[in-house]
Amino acid sequence: MGITHIGVFTSGGDAPGMNAAIRAVVRAAYYHGVRISGIMGGYEGMVHGDIRPMAVRDVSNIVQRGGTILRSARSEAFRTVEGRAQARHVLGAAGIDALVAIGGDGTFTGASLFQQEHGIPTIGIPGTIDNDLAGTDVTLGFDTATNTAMEAVDRIRDTASAHDRLFFVEVMGRTSGAIALHCGIAAGAEFVMVPERPEGIEELVSALEKASSSKSSVIVIVAEGDEEGGAYAVARKVKERYDHYDTRVTVLGHVQRGGNPSVADRVLAGRSGVAAVEALLAGRSGAMVGVVNGHVVLVPFAEAIGVRRALDPELLRVLGVLAI
Repeated sequence: MGITHIGVFTSGGDAPGMNAAIRAVVRAAYYHGVRISGIMGGYEGMVHGDIRPMAVRDVSNIVQRGGTILRSARSEAFRTVEGRAQARHVLGAAGIDALVAIGGDGTFTGASLFQQEHGIPTIGIPGTIDNDLAGTDVTLGFDTATNTAMEAVDRIRDTASAHDRLFFVEVMGRTSGAIALHCGIAAGAEFVMVPERPEGIEELVSALEKASSSKSSVIVIVAEGDEEGGAYAVARKVKERYDHYDTRVTVLGHVQRGGNPSVADRVLAGRSGVAAVEALLAGRSGAMVGVVNGHVVLVPFAEAIGVRRALDPELLRVLGVLAI
């Protein structure tokens, strides 16, 4: 017997485009004549039975909205064998026989373990602004988050230039410097600090000294997970060694998670949602939907979980060339 009822949920940190992906999953299910339900609050809703049947009208007018209408939450209960068994009982009672999980590494770790223990077919859609999952060129939300950060840095550049200031701008990226790197190139930053490429304060000070001879303002992008600390810590260490500029710090924080998704993220969400449903109906499971060289692919969870996507060395080289 084939798939008859799919459950879709979002888990982990929200990312722009998640609602567009939910919409795509629901509409693809209806297109193929399959029942679809939304699981509220991620794995926590799965454990406690917060499940709601979804119709096409339930996903009208959400493609442009940030956040997630299904909400997201941490679930300590799902981390236990008993909690996952309860979740399986809940899904069985609801008649759900397949899942689409939208989230990042932690979401897929839970989905993979759940499938191994209880055999429910699952396909993942990578939704994380960090763009740090192996097996795909881009994750849902990254393009929007990077554009949001870039627009903020553009505005900061205006005031930095007006007052001959050095701005340290902290962007999200606890373990990944993807946002920092892309934003740094797009916004013309003079220096970017990322966790994947350890660079000390002395290297930064050297770059600032070089910049001071020709530039009235300087922007330094700091990924929150850089080994030297966040932007405030980096700014303090620099000021102790180099006091040429009037220094300011801006932490963009969760503003990068919100806002209307970009065209790129909406299209990615649509392609991913349709691919996830059609993969389940074709008998595929235990994998995430990825995009490689413009083509949709299925990547086994085992190849994606716990494997960080490396920064593009060519972009790192380009950054160095452009920052002179």
